[in-house]
Amino acid sequence: MGPVGQTEFTRPIQLRAWDSIILSMGIEQEIREKALELGFDAAGITDASPIGREHVEQFEIWLRSGYAGPLQYMHHNVEKRFDPAKLLDGARSVIVVALSYKPPATATAVGWALPTIPIGRVAQYAQYEDYHDFIKPRLRKLADFVKSRMDGNCRFKICVDSAPLAEKALAVRAGLGVIGKNHLLIHPQLGPQILLGEVVTTAVLKPDAPSQGDCGDCDLCLRACPTGALRPDGFLDARLCTSCLTQYGSSSGTGDWLFGCDECLLACPH
Repeated sequence: MGPVGQTEFTRPIQLRAWDSIILSMGIEQEIREKALELGFDAAGITDASPIGREHVEQFEIWLRSGYAGPLQYMHHNVEKRFDPAKLLDGARSVIVVALSYKPPATATAVGWALPTIPIGRVAQYAQYEDYHDFIKPRLRKLADFVKSRMDGNCRFKICVDSAPLAEKALAVRAGLGVIGKNHLLIHPQLGPQILLGEVVTTAVLKPDAPSQGDCGDCDLCLRACPTGALRPDGFLDARLCTSCLTQYGSSSGTGDWLFGCDECLLACPH
């Protein structure tokens, strides 16, 4: 039998094997794969139980110490921030997605040509269109997919960072990385240059194992911070943070940063 005959003979067996894989795939794995299909770079699942008390206590100390500075909105909806079920009645699960915004390796890529005369710097994430506008529609498509697989018997709340939700703590619980000394979520492959989004849902899904680990002895981000906003005691003082000041406060004393700041990200080994 020639090559064509061999292909025709083996193809039905290959299809049946693939079909068995699809049938045995859990809804959770289907959700992760659908997230990747929609353009996200990673996805994880956690339950909708309240965030651990250790996160709440650190946040309360941070607020009382005045470190929120210009971020006055952080004083609002504190209870909702640490309990997903307060954002959606009956919530049982949270799907967390990550999208890398690391720029192309070459500065001459389309849309990334650098000016010949330096005029100031803009944070990498802000060099794209408003990420809320393209993450939310993808999250809605992901929610629609889950709804179709659950026979429509579930409800959803779509969240990007404007929603009062401790998304980095949830991302750790969903197995997407750890919170570094730069107070950013660090994914083991994608690094800290990621945007997060969440789908809070009443669907009951099997949670992923939470991420473990920390930055160890590394303090490169602390040393790279130009203003000392990353304090050695583990707190971030937003009153000194260049990124916060250029977005919410005075731009004085922020060097050549026009909007945001990437110093602590670029110093991270990941």
